[in-house]
Amino acid sequence: MSSEQGIKDSSQLHKEFQSLLDKEFKELPKENQINKATVSEITKNYVILDIKNAKMEGMIPIEEFKDELSKLKVGSTTEVFIDRLESFKGEIIVSRDKAKRLGAWNRVVKAFENQEEITGEVRTRIKGGYIFYAFDGSLPCFLPSSQLDTRPLKKVDHLLNTKIKVLPVRLDKARGNCSVSRRAVLEKSKNAEISEALKEIKENDIVTSHVHAINDWGVFCTYKSIQMLVHVSDLSHSRVKKPSDLVSIGDPLTVRIIKIDKETNRVSASVKALTEDPFVNIEKKYKVGEIYEGSISKIVDYGAFISLGPHVEGLCHTSEMDWTNKNVKPGKIFSVSEKAKFKIVSIDKETKRISLSYKATLENPWEKIKNEIGKTVKIKINNITDKAIFAELMDSGLTGMLHYKEISYDENIEDLKKFKKNEILEAKIIEIKDDKIKFSKRALNKDPLDWFKDNKKKVGDVITTRIHEVLKTGVKVSIDKEKKLIVTIRKNELAKDSADARPEVFSSGNALDAKITELDLSQRKIKLSVKAAQIDEEKSLIEKFGENATKSGATLKGIFEKAIGKKGKKEK
Repeated sequence: MSSEQGIKDSSQLHKEFQSLLDKEFKELPKENQINKATVSEITKNYVILDIKNAKMEGMIPIEEFKDELSKLKVGSTTEVFIDRLESFKGEIIVSRDKAKRLGAWNRVVKAFENQEEITGEVRTRIKGGYIFYAFDGSLPCFLPSSQLDTRPLKKVDHLLNTKIKVLPVRLDKARGNCSVSRRAVLEKSKNAEISEALKEIKENDIVTSHVHAINDWGVFCTYKSIQMLVHVSDLSHSRVKKPSDLVSIGDPLTVRIIKIDKETNRVSASVKALTEDPFVNIEKKYKVGEIYEGSISKIVDYGAFISLGPHVEGLCHTSEMDWTNKNVKPGKIFSVSEKAKFKIVSIDKETKRISLSYKATLENPWEKIKNEIGKTVKIKINNITDKAIFAELMDSGLTGMLHYKEISYDENIEDLKKFKKNEILEAKIIEIKDDKIKFSKRALNKDPLDWFKDNKKKVGDVITTRIHEVLKTGVKVSIDKEKKLIVTIRKNELAKDSADARPEVFSSGNALDAKITELDLSQRKIKLSVKAAQIDEEKSLIEKFGENATKSGATLKGIFEKAIGKKGKKEK
């Protein structure tokens, strides 16, 4: 054999040996995985197993086989979890418990992904729910109390330590946690049953069901295995306060199916759909503006509901109950079941609302007094506020206002303190507008400002007044003899020369000529000026004596004295 041939054979042998070595290592079991094992011996404390491809035996404490020990025998095949292929003692470390848990977890993950049911037992109660042991106790899972059944259970003893089916609903792979639901299995089964039952019915079918639950928003009833909801608005064409007023649990209830949702298996039904909507042809039976008799069905804070006929109801608002009091309490006028006449104000077919008026059937006191403006009436004080008195007419009960400026021509707000609640007064009606009345007490007397009309006085006229009171800022003067018309002349209007405009030079009772510089009877504004009167008088004297005075060189003072002197002689 040549040297070259020997090298080739050696290389071939090396490759074959490497191939066998790779195959051997490839077939070796791996750590942290499940592997097959065969029971080779069962001792008092251990089960000895021949691990496939491991070329050695492993020992597992017999306690880990407690649930399957009766079936275990030499030669039996089982699964084990390989922790370590070789410990510091050169042994392989395996576990049956970990194999069962990992196997169970893999099955749960698969069931979760495929939405498949798993079997196990509820054994332990904890806060918020129960511990469910899947696959003969291999994997503990959390079963919330809300997921135990489709409705709350008072007792759960019949479900403990009993085989039940659940559905994995949540997985935490990082922590190895799983939450399950028995409710989902029941609903799934029920939905399948309902889906079959729904094939037997269709919308607009009329069926007879039985009431099994009642709440504020409607009634739940059952037909075969189908649960239907009759909303409170579908119980009657009339307004329904509480469904329990119409039906009780266990009552048979004939309904019309109005909607079927096949995706959610929800069915809606209606009782009122069995009869014609009374609002379809409402205008044929009831007309706006006509008066009809009705029965009070309900009283609320804002009004009263009135039954006009079968399934036809209207609302009479508080503002339509009394002419004199728009905020009257309905309970003071009506009582439930009482009959009365009402006038239809409006009908809204879309919203199915009828507005009624009770006061429209009564005599309108506003129509009675609308022509009484200017008449003297008796009023009773109901209330006194900061600026006005509110009183009612003794004969009709209508309420009006007496403003403090209408108490007297002085327009003094302190006049309000002279009156008391429930006091009866005489006053005049001076205005009626938008159902509001204005009274006036001062209108009973002659207006002092009429002096200007009676004496035909206007702006620009000079009048003679009497000093009524001397003030620091001016003087008060009386225009009329009765001293009812008092006007203040300010200091700067008392004289042309400021030296003569001092209030202290005037005395009470003295006559004082003043010019009317402003007169607005509607706004009750009067302004007088002594200064303006003096200026006018001066202009008049200049016009009369000014030409001669200029030629002779006389002074204005001399002209005034001469003019006054001549005037005095004529008077003598």
